[in-house]
Parts: sequence; structure tokens; C-alpha cells
Amino acid sequence: MPTLNIVILAAGLGKRMHSTLPKVLHPLAGRSLLSHVLDTARALAPEKICVVYGHGGEIVPQTIDDGKLVWVKQELQLGTGHALMQTLPHLDKSGMTLVLFGDVPLTRVETLRELIAAAAAKYLALLTLELDEPHGYGRIVRSSEGEITAIVEQKDASETQRQIREINTGIMAVPNQYLHDWLHQLKNNNAQKEYYLTDIVAMAVKDGVKVEATQPGNAWETLGINSKVQLAALERIYQNESAHRLLEQGVTLADPSRIDIRGQLACGSDVTIDVNCIFEGLVQLDDNVKVGAHSILKNVKIAAGTVIAPFSLIEDAEIGKNCRIGPYARIRPGTRLASEVHIGNFVEVKNSSIAASSKANHLSYIGDAVIGKNVNIGAGTITCNYDGANKYQTIIEDDVFIGSDTQLIAPVKVAKGATIGAGSTITRDTPPEKLTLSRAKQISIAGWKRPIKKVKYEK
Repeated sequence: MPTLNIVILAAGLGKRMHSTLPKVLHPLAGRSLLSHVLDTARALAPEKICVVYGHGGEIVPQTIDDGKLVWVKQELQLGTGHALMQTLPHLDKSGMTLVLFGDVPLTRVETLRELIAAAAAKYLALLTLELDEPHGYGRIVRSSEGEITAIVEQKDASETQRQIREINTGIMAVPNQYLHDWLHQLKNNNAQKEYYLTDIVAMAVKDGVKVEATQPGNAWETLGINSKVQLAALERIYQNESAHRLLEQGVTLADPSRIDIRGQLACGSDVTIDVNCIFEGLVQLDDNVKVGAHSILKNVKIAAGTVIAPFSLIEDAEIGKNCRIGPYARIRPGTRLASEVHIGNFVEVKNSSIAASSKANHLSYIGDAVIGKNVNIGAGTITCNYDGANKYQTIIEDDVFIGSDTQLIAPVKVAKGATIGAGSTITRDTPPEKLTLSRAKQISIAGWKRPIKKVKYEK
């Protein structure tokens, strides 16, 4: 395999985004445009990846850098050719350079491999596309024999050339043995007064270097982002493609147009996902998992047979087999649920482990707790884990029954088999197999009358 360098041009100002955030940092499916391009580039296993960023865009390398990228600043935005010139000191003398764009996030790895194979380190290879409406794009000019002879930009094209439907996507693979010389020959005598990288096509023809062309499988692979409108449109394309892949894998989607995947979603067999669910980070759904409508799952693993009822939020947690979560449940980071645990409506669990077959079905907060097997947490129960400065742990052993409206003041342990009476405030460890209560004496006050609403004075 010839040496492969990849240059990602990411210096565009993005004025039409109407944002102080650099264009390539705007999110698509929960991740920046540039992150998508970098993932694709890394999948090709290049010798090095150079990223060209613009003046004032220091936030780009600060946000993205993984320590292995070569960052090159383009002080003045004088065109794609000028941008690539800035990387010449970092490019090898042999092999080839693949040119990508930081605002074109959905090009498939397979498409680029085909382009690289066409170049074979000795030809200039272009990724081209035929459009019914090619306005605004550079046109691919071919000879009568069908050989590519030049690329003409829209503003410089003649009326005849503007009728050409084959357009330049900008993505290309260039032999390094020619690239250094070609870039130094670029001129800016055009309507834009910029150094066009596309001018190297005519140079290749002049030097007898064959110009090859490959096409992507889908037009959306070459779509770039210049506005929020285009970003929204590409987001829908991404999500529709993701939904299609899930359906092909056997996942049941109530409505493929109403799912958002903002990371990686792995599904087992017979998984069902209702409408308007969002998946962020790394999410794994094992066999027969059902996710109810309007739920959000982020960096979670859900074991087989678990049902997530609607409007549930689960983040950085592990959920065991055959659990029942929600509706309106919140599972926060650090939570681990064993099999057949029930977490019901308006229950919040944070940084806690709950063993098999335990239940908290209504209106409770469980934080910094270790809960054993077969425990019943009554409605309105709270682990009071924070004293205003420090967090403390609550331990509830196996077979405990916690009555409704109980406050457990951590640090505290409820021993195996204990029962806590409803309405209790527990401040000390409780003994096993006994009923523990903490209530004030009930009294009735004679002669007490319920307050009556005062009549407002009227003029």
C-alpha cells in the first residue's frame, strides 16, 4: 500500500451559519461535523492527518485535538489551493494525499477506498457526481473521448459549460510526486481571486497524468454544510439512514422518521423502539428490550427483556435483565440495577446499586445507596445523602420493607429483613427482622376551626 496522507480543509468562516462557533464544530447527530470527517479519515489508516483551520479558529484544535493530528493554520482564506499549500511541509514526497472537507461529514469509507484505489498513487482521482441541478458547482469538462480535461468553477464557466451535469465534489486523491509542483504553479486569475485546487486537473492533463473519476453510491455523501438549513436537512438524512440500517437489522421502529441516534446504538434481536426516542453516546440494547416513547438513553447498557416505559431518562448506567423502568423515571450516572428490578413513575436513582427483584415504584429518590435483594421501597421514600457539604451512603440489606414517606438519613444501614413504618425518619442503624418506627404522637385539637378565605373589599 502506498503511503496515504489525508488533509482535511476546515478553515471556512461559515458566515451563513450566523454563529460565533466555527462551522466545523456545529453538531450533526450529537457530534461535530469535523469529528465525523475525522472518524472516516482514521478508518482509512493514513500515515498522518493534517487539519487546516482558519485565523481566529483556535477553538477548533482546542476542542478536537487528540494529540495525533497535524494542525495547520491558514491565516488568510485565499481558496482551497492556498489551504492545501499550507500543508506541504507535512506531506510525504511519495504516496498520495486524500483531500477531504471538514463540513462534508457523511462520505462513506467505502466510497473513499474506491477513490484511493482509482488513484493508485500515480493518477489524479476525483470524486464526481451528476446532478439534475448543478448550479453553484464546478463542472467536470471532458474531451470528445470522455477523458477529463479540466474543472471549471460556476462563476468562470461559459454558458455551454454550465449545461454540464457532472460536478466536482472537491474530494480528490493526488499523487504526492506531482502535488508539490502543481500547488506552486497555482494562480489566482479568476473571478474570486482565489487559488483553486481544481486547477491542478489541467496541470495533470498537461503533464500527461491520467485523471480518473469515481462516483459515490449516494449523493448525500458529498453534501456540505453552509447554513443551519443545510445542517438540519443533513441531520434528517443521517437519521433516516440510521433508522434504515436498524430496520434492516430487524429492529422494530414505531416510526422510522422519529428517532434520533447521536452516537452508537447496538441492538439485539426483537428490540422495539417507540417514537421520539433519543440515543446518545454508546447504547446497547440486548434481545427483547422495549423502549417507550419519548425516552432518552445515554451511555447505557440494557440487558435482555427489560422494558423502558415512556418518558424515561437513563444515563451512564447498567440495567439488568427483565427490569421495568418508568414511566417518567430518571436513572442517573453510576447506577447499576440487577435483574427484575422495578423503578416506577417519578423515581430518581443516582450512583446506587440495586440487587435482584427489588422495587421502588413511586415518587422516590435513591442516591448513593446499596440496596439488597427483594427490597420494597415505599412511595415518597428518600435517601438523604447530602448534608450540604458531603455525600454519605445508605445501605439497605435483603428483604427489607420501607414504608411510604420514609426519610433515611445517611450514613445509615437498614438490616436484613427489617420493616420501617410509614412516615418514619431513620437516623440510626436498624436491627434485623424488626419493625422500626419514628413518629410523633397523634393528637386531635378540640375547638379548632379551618381558616375561611377572606372576602376582598369591594368599592
